[in-house]
Amino acid sequence: MTDDVVSGAPPPLPLLLDAVIGIGTELSLRPTLQHIVDSAAALTGARYAVLRVPAAEGARPERFTAGAEREPEPGATDSGGGTDPSMLSVPIRVQDEEFGLLRLTHARGGAFTAEDRGMLRVLASQAGIAIANARLYETARQRERWIEGAAAVTTALLTGEAAPDALMTVAQQARLLADAAAGVVLQPTAEGGMRIVAAATSGAAGPGYRRHPAAAAQNDLMGTTIEPGSAVLEQLLGGQPVFIEDSATDPRMTTHVRSRFGPSMMLPLQAGGRLIGTLALPRRRGERPYTAVERLLATQFASQAALALVLADAQQSRQRLAVFEDRDRIARDLHDLVVQRLFATGMMLESTRRRAGSAPEQSALDQAVDELESTIQEVRTAIFALQQPPADAPTTFRGKVLKETAGAGAVLGVQPSVHFTGAVDTRVTEPAAGRLLAALRRALAATSRRPGVSRIEVTVEAGVLPDGRAGVRLVVHDDGETDAASDTGTTTWQAPL
Repeated sequence: MTDDVVSGAPPPLPLLLDAVIGIGTELSLRPTLQHIVDSAAALTGARYAVLRVPAAEGARPERFTAGAEREPEPGATDSGGGTDPSMLSVPIRVQDEEFGLLRLTHARGGAFTAEDRGMLRVLASQAGIAIANARLYETARQRERWIEGAAAVTTALLTGEAAPDALMTVAQQARLLADAAAGVVLQPTAEGGMRIVAAATSGAAGPGYRRHPAAAAQNDLMGTTIEPGSAVLEQLLGGQPVFIEDSATDPRMTTHVRSRFGPSMMLPLQAGGRLIGTLALPRRRGERPYTAVERLLATQFASQAALALVLADAQQSRQRLAVFEDRDRIARDLHDLVVQRLFATGMMLESTRRRAGSAPEQSALDQAVDELESTIQEVRTAIFALQQPPADAPTTFRGKVLKETAGAGAVLGVQPSVHFTGAVDTRVTEPAAGRLLAALRRALAATSRRPGVSRIEVTVEAGVLPDGRAGVRLVVHDDGETDAASDTGTTTWQAPL
């Protein structure tokens, strides 16, 4: 009968099978590596076990331990080499590549046996398979997260976000997926550089850098420009990805914020031959570089995001076109139906006024004709406003006048009534147009200081001035309270053309 049976210790084979099965049940890499170390120590009775994983692409050197660490004597070698029987080590290989070294010290009986070495080799062989499976699982999970992130961005963009919000959505989602310190979008400038137009941050950007709230760090990045002449700029404008190991020390990086960041990816946002910009994903200084898998997934995400941005822009263009077409239809209907009917009614009233006998009847008809003409002017103003793109700054003189009065109406609580007479858009040019708009602002400001205003009338007339010269005349009248004879609530301004 052997000593193991007398002592009641379990046979080594069941322990080895349990260890092999156990390390194969983990799906994530780090728990798998820790399980390998724990199983090796339990199988051999070692008081200390360590798995050293050297630095690889996108990773730092790491070590996983079990038991109380006692460093071996200097110069000692493990029992695999032969001089120190209290040490034992074996390499772990993953698909013909050495992944790390598993070392055990301080055997239970003072020395490791040939049986210990045999079990450790079997465990190392199975560990290589378990590590390969864990890597595949983590790559699959990582790919799934990036795909889900790209789908979320596409969904968000196609719901009709404005362009700045859409770029921010891309930057923020990419930052989270890449576990980056910041996600920024750069776009080409007229001077030939690239400027940050959207930035999403996680707060502080690296060791030794004073901590800022996320919003402050984000605002600090906004507007940062890569000036023409930068070594990296030609690649970015050419739609090529750029991968940086350390932004702070890479001579290609020239911006003032580069010292805060370490590893970085700069990926083209490009779809259908159109370069929208660049998506940059810098990590903090000292953090691990991006792996080949992360670079590939981020590049695919950027391509998907660029396509979503193009589709969203096209969708918004179609929606704007539909709005413009609808506004144009309404304007045509007002012009072709309403204005013509009002004009015909005015002609009938004018004819009736001539045939009216009594003065009161004529006075009433005169007032009706005047009101009708005023209504026609109001409708024509509304038609013009409908024909202007609602989101664009006005380019015509008439449009600028309407913008000024609309802005004043929002402050005053009373929307001014605006009347145009004559060909104001063709005849009123600079510098008269600029002086008239300034006078209009002053007059509306004076109106805002008068109490009791319930009606404001603005008239712009391009025609003949009282002195016979061609000119433009502005009249602003309100019904507010006045406190002096000179303050009549009416402002008149005119200038020759």
